[in-house]
Formats: sequence, C-alpha cells, structure tokens
Amino acid sequence: MEKRKFAELGLSPEVLKAVDKMGFEEASPIQTAVIPLLLAGKDVVGQSATGSGKTAAFGVPAVEKVDAKKKVVQVLILCPTRELAVQVAEEIAKLAFFKTGVREVPIFGGQSYDRQFRALEAGAQIVIGTPGRIMDHMERGTLRLDNLKMVILDECDRMLDMGFRDDIEKILSETPSTRQSLFFSATMPPAIQAMISRFLPNPEWVRIAAQAQNAPKVDQVYFEVDRRYKIDVLTRLIDLHDFRYGIIFCSTKVMVDELDEHLHARGYQTDRLHGDITQAQRTRVMEKFKRRGFEFLVATDVAALGLDVDDLEVVFNFDLPNDAEDYTHRVGRTGRAGSSGAAVSLVDREELKLLKDIEKLIKREIPRVQVEGFTPNANPEPEAPRAPRPQHGQKRKPQNNNQAANSAPKTQNRPAPQNKPATSQSKPMSEAARHQAMPQPALFSPTVPSHGNRPRSNTGANPARPNGGGFKGGANRPSGSPGSQHRSGGRGR
Repeated sequence: MEKRKFAELGLSPEVLKAVDKMGFEEASPIQTAVIPLLLAGKDVVGQSATGSGKTAAFGVPAVEKVDAKKKVVQVLILCPTRELAVQVAEEIAKLAFFKTGVREVPIFGGQSYDRQFRALEAGAQIVIGTPGRIMDHMERGTLRLDNLKMVILDECDRMLDMGFRDDIEKILSETPSTRQSLFFSATMPPAIQAMISRFLPNPEWVRIAAQAQNAPKVDQVYFEVDRRYKIDVLTRLIDLHDFRYGIIFCSTKVMVDELDEHLHARGYQTDRLHGDITQAQRTRVMEKFKRRGFEFLVATDVAALGLDVDDLEVVFNFDLPNDAEDYTHRVGRTGRAGSSGAAVSLVDREELKLLKDIEKLIKREIPRVQVEGFTPNANPEPEAPRAPRPQHGQKRKPQNNNQAANSAPKTQNRPAPQNKPATSQSKPMSEAARHQAMPQPALFSPTVPSHGNRPRSNTGANPARPNGGGFKGGANRPSGSPGSQHRSGGRGR
C-alpha cells in the first residue's frame, strides 16, 4: 500500500501541527488506509502487527472527532494492559497538544481511584483504559458512555487471550448504537470474528501483512544452543555485535529475575519487568528504559505490552514463546518506523517444535546459525553421585582426607599427570579472559568469517562491522546513549 503525507489526509491545522512537532511527515501504510475511513465515519477492522504505527492511525481520528466544548466522554479506547493504556494516553496527549480544550485520561488498576475520579469530573473527553477498571467505573456510575462517539479496541486478540471477552462485550453492549467502532488486532481468531459480527455489522477491513512491514527491516536468526549455555551465548553475542539497547524476552517471571541478576553480575546495565512488580516500579522502569537509562530490559511478554520504543537495536528471545503469535509481537518491537533491527532467538533442542510453529505462522524460514563451541550435547556427562542423605536426627559426618582417599575407586598403574589443568581451587578465570578463550561464533551466515578476539570499544564503534554490517540493529547509535560507556556501569537501577 502506498504511503501518503499527513497533509494529504484531510486533517485539521492543529493536528497537522502536532504531527509535525512529533517529527512525522509521511503516514505509514496502516495510517494511510485507516485515517480517511475513520474520518468518514466508517466502522473499521484493522489487522496489523505491532510497530506499524496503529496508535496514530486511531489516535488522529479520535482527536479530530472530539468536540472540545462538551466536557463528556466522547472516545473510549480499550487496551489489554495498564502499560499500553499509559503509552496510548501519552500519544493522544501529543496529538491533541494544539487542540484547545481536549483532554485525555488513562484509567487502569493499580492507580488511585481519587485521581481518576477528578480527571473524569474535570471533563476528560478521551478515556483510555483496561477493561476491568473501565467496568468498575461504569458500575460505580463515575463513567458514563451516553455521549460516546467512538470506541476503539487496541490489540483485541491480546485482550481475549487475557480473559477480557465478557468485560468487552458488556462494555460494548452499553455504548450507544450510533457510536463508531474500530477493532485493531494482529491476528483474527474465531472469537474476535464472532465479536465483529455481533458489534460491527458492516465494517471496512484493512489488512497490512506483518511480513511486508517487519521482515525487510529486521534480521531474524536463531542460534541452536544447549540451555545450560544460553547465558554465555547471550553475553557473547551482545559483546561481539556491540549491542547497547534492546529487550530480552523470557517465558517466566522466575527466569526474568534469574537472568537479570546474572547479567547484572557480569557488568551489564539491566532491569526487569514482569507481573509481580508493582505499578509504581513498572512505570519507573519503563520511563527509564525509554530515555536509555540502562541497556537491556529483561521482560515477560505481557509486562512489555505497553512499551513503545522506536530505536531498539535488538530483541533477544532467551526463551521461545509457547504461543507462536507472541513471536510476532516480540519481533515487531524492533525495526520500527523504517529503522533496522535484529531479532535473535536462542533455541534449545526441546524448543525446536516451537520454532517450527513460528515459521509456519510467519510463512518464512528463520535462518539457523550454530554457535561454534556451544553445540547442544546429546549425551551430557552425568553428575557426580551425591553423598547419601543422613537419617532423621542424624548429623552428616564430614569426610577427612584419608576417608575420601579410601572411598575413591582405586586404579592401577596410573601415570603421573603432565601439565595438570587448573582445578576449581585455582584462581578463577576472568569473564573477559574466558570470553576471549571461547571460539568465535558465526554471524548470520556460517560463511561469515570470524571477527577474531577484539576488546570491547568504549566509544560504541564496532570496527568488526563497517557501516553497521552484520546485525543491523547496532548501527546509528546516538553518542549520548549508554553505548558510549563501558560495561562496568552496572545495573541501571
């Protein structure tokens, strides 16, 4: 689909001025298709992947539809998570910057009711919130939808996955029949199609292929590696390609915590995001990450839903998602707004089936690159047998040297070892020395030569990949980013 300039879409001078202030001149394909339809009063179903610019696609018409003289709720935007609700509210505020009298308010759980009450009483016309808290305000009588002009469901498939279907249907059933509707979803499962048939009798369908948006700008590869060595491979890739700004996705909250601690201990500036973290902490972490206050965000899928960053260098899949659709959401967080990026998956043999499901969904084969020196071991060495557990009430007796020697299996004619390697009691090898001693991994293609052992650059320049070669995500890094500092900066907390 062709792109058009915002000036050609029939927008008001105030919104055009706001768009220009945000630095945009040309609309994305989804914006080019959706904005004119919504301005014409049509119901729309948009199928577009994360990172396509869909927030502005519905945000611009929402701001244009509001009558600033009426201090009632006129636009309702439903989001799956509080982070996404805050992100959308921030975008709406920017678009309405020059629209005098237009006010927006995010409503979500974990925030003070009093603050939300005051914003609604003050006459906010655009409400952005999660289904649960929206339902709560409707039942309390603090949110009335009698004058609603437009209702927007953002990431509808996610809301259904999270169990909000009943709440969404209840909310939609209490909106005026004359209201305009927009459903945005990356996928269209049967449940969403049934909801569309019920609440949108004759919508306009807009489909922007995810592959056309993301694949040309995002280098997607996977490294086959035993799970025991994933952290070593991850840090090796970060150092080799000089990545300084990205997200690392894990499948569980426990893994997020563990990986964050491991990376912090190795000198990387990291922070974490998952469902057990309080709202105040999540807000602080996300704001700090957006302004590059640390290098890598370790997160679960749901926790990172509201994070909208245009210049991520790389997305790492430390664990492959159990749902193949989650992969498209992850990859869509890099290579945004026409920039380049990298999506790197670390795949254990047990995850190969998940990889096949992902490739089937995105209709393309993800190149496999084996990390030299980290081949999964089909027959790992067994662990040494543990000492027998003492009976209840009986203390374990430590073995002395003679007992240990007598208990060891006897061998005959054992030759004296030559050049005995360092034991666990020797001075441990430093992280840098250990990494330099490791074989160099291949890049996107096994034919790419090794870069050799080079020290990390304190300036963020990478002499091993001229013009940002290799992974695309490492190019064009601002000099003021954390990339201009050494890894010893520690945790970004």
